[in-house]
Amino acid sequence: MSDPAPANPSKVRVFFARLFSTLLLWLVVTGVFMSANVWLFMALMSLLGFLGIWEYFRMAREGGVPSQPKWGLIISAFYLGVLAWLLGSRGHAALDLMHAVDAALITLTVLLGFVWQLRCPVDGHKTFTEVAVTTLGFVYVVVMFSFVSRLLFLPQLDESVPGAWLIIWLVLVTKFTDMGAYVTGSLIGKHKMIPHISPGKTWQGFAGGIGFALLAGCGLFALMPERLAILGGWNWVIGLSVLLSLLAVVGDLAESVLKRSMGVKDSGNTLPGIGGALDLIDSLCYTAPVLYFVLKWVPAFSAPVN
Repeated sequence: MSDPAPANPSKVRVFFARLFSTLLLWLVVTGVFMSANVWLFMALMSLLGFLGIWEYFRMAREGGVPSQPKWGLIISAFYLGVLAWLLGSRGHAALDLMHAVDAALITLTVLLGFVWQLRCPVDGHKTFTEVAVTTLGFVYVVVMFSFVSRLLFLPQLDESVPGAWLIIWLVLVTKFTDMGAYVTGSLIGKHKMIPHISPGKTWQGFAGGIGFALLAGCGLFALMPERLAILGGWNWVIGLSVLLSLLAVVGDLAESVLKRSMGVKDSGNTLPGIGGALDLIDSLCYTAPVLYFVLKWVPAFSAPVN
């Protein structure tokens, strides 16, 4: 009699593939930050943003959802170029200007999106859907992800990349949420969280994700309190870690909603075990804007470290 087949070999392969991709990504990110080269950082963020929007339109095409991929990619590439140039050359001084750029290019996306439709007859809901889906992709993927780059220049320090450790802290909290939910859910997950959206997510994984996020957020702050002084102190670090962890879960579920709405399984397969660039940045599209606006608008976060 032959030996029984090992249990769940696919999960083992997925785990090690995800581990390999994660380590490779951290190697690249670490190299970029250690270089302290602002243009290298902007190039990496622009590449991730463009790959994300390209995958978004690919999903729409595969799911049969009408969109304007050519126009969407053109306006996205232009926006990412403007973002990189303004932040790379002006730093903190460009942050307020970027709000005007956001408004101008979102308006332009809608205006020229309808102009684009003038080349062919109106085709019922398809015409409207093309403009709406294109605008949503531009805002959701490109504009919201751009706040990662803006956080690099939020601290007013005399350095070429003053917010490098703030970005590392954000990524750690966000990705430790994903990792904690995956590990905890795989080991002890029993009660489904939102099965109609993401059948694999459990409440045990949800709790584990928050726990891992707290561990990452508090751990890095304990090691680098001076570098992360903009976070204010322990109470704020704990509160922000929990808040961003919750947003990371919502961001991941938001992409699941997109996939199910478009009838596709994956956004891409660029990274083994993780998926595509959109799978990589989906949670950051939610956590980065909230962290940016909280740190920029709430005066308490400029308080000295306790």
